[in-house]
This record gives sequence, C-alpha cells and structure tokens, in this order.
Amino acid sequence: MNYIFDFGNVLVRFDPELIMAHFAPIGCDEDSMRQAAAVIFDRKYWDELDRGTVTEEEILPEIRSRIPEEFHETAWTVLTHWYEVLPEIPGMRNYLKKLKEDGHKLYLLSNISVRFEEHYREVPELSSLLSMFDGIVCTGKLHIVKPSPEIFAYILEKYNLDRAECRFTDDNPANVIAAEKAGIRSDLFSGCPLLKPRKTFFP
Repeated sequence: MNYIFDFGNVLVRFDPELIMAHFAPIGCDEDSMRQAAAVIFDRKYWDELDRGTVTEEEILPEIRSRIPEEFHETAWTVLTHWYEVLPEIPGMRNYLKKLKEDGHKLYLLSNISVRFEEHYREVPELSSLLSMFDGIVCTGKLHIVKPSPEIFAYILEKYNLDRAECRFTDDNPANVIAAEKAGIRSDLFSGCPLLKPRKTFFP
C-alpha cells in the first residue's frame, strides 16, 4: 500500500500563535502579538506562497504596513523560519516507522512554499522525519494546490502509483473529498492511528 500524507497538522503541528510566540520580541504585549500573528499568517498571503505565485520578499511590505513596527523584524523571521519550530504530532513518527517496517511506501503531498522545499533539510528533526518518505510533492514550484484534481493526478503520475493501492490522509475535509473524487481512498486526520482509531471520512 502507498500511504500519502499531508504535512501541517498531520505530521507536525502548525499553530500560528505558537510560532509567533517563539519569534516575537521578549516582553511584547500578548494581545498585540496575537493581532500581528493574524496578519502575518493571513491566508491570502500563505495560500499564494503555497501556490508559488508570490515570494516572502514580495508580501513583506504589505504585512509590515498592517502591523506595529515592533513586529516588523519578527514578520520576516516568521516568514523565513516558521518551519524550524514545528512540534511533531504525537505518535506520528513511530506510525511512519511501523508502516515502513510493514513494507508500505510513504509519500508526502503538501500545499507548502518553495522556501520550505528548498530549506527543510537544514532542520535536523524535519530532515530525519521526511527522510522516511519515498516521494515528496510540495506545491510551491508546481503552481497547483490541493484540492485541485491536478495535484492528485500529478503525484500518481510522478511516482507511477496505482490509485487503488493508495491511501491519503489530510486534516482538511475539502482535500479528503477531492482525493476521494480522484479515486484515492482517504481519511480525515483526527490523531495518530497508534494512539486512537483512524476515522474514515467516507463509510
């Protein structure tokens, strides 16, 4: 079986406020920090980063225009180093190891930026986690993202996968539905299967 996983909130926890707190100036006001985080992590910027239609340098001026000056440097640091401080979802590393030991293949399919694809290997924890995967598809350089059917067709073709022998896991219902429509059996992530039963999105 070929297991295809999403990245954020499946393998690692992606929490904008936690990331922001890690990089924010010491002693800053918490309410101001949360408000700045809401701007820095505005989906209108991150969706385009995931699609590869903008760069961090291009969106930085607009972000800075919307937040207090004390967070201007933080904004750049967050945009360029966010992936360095992502805690793993409990149990998932061991679950991946078990799947590999049982002879299954692992693939990653993530809406994620070009910067991540080019630099994640510099983070030891991420590098070791993702080294278990037999194939990785990041969307930034492809300019197509989930839930587009083209991205599912792309990973199947790139790695010569039979859709009937694949199982996809994502935390976003829209992506799960799209994968099912593409003929890939899918699960809506609700926690590591080693720690709790996996919930199948479709009966």
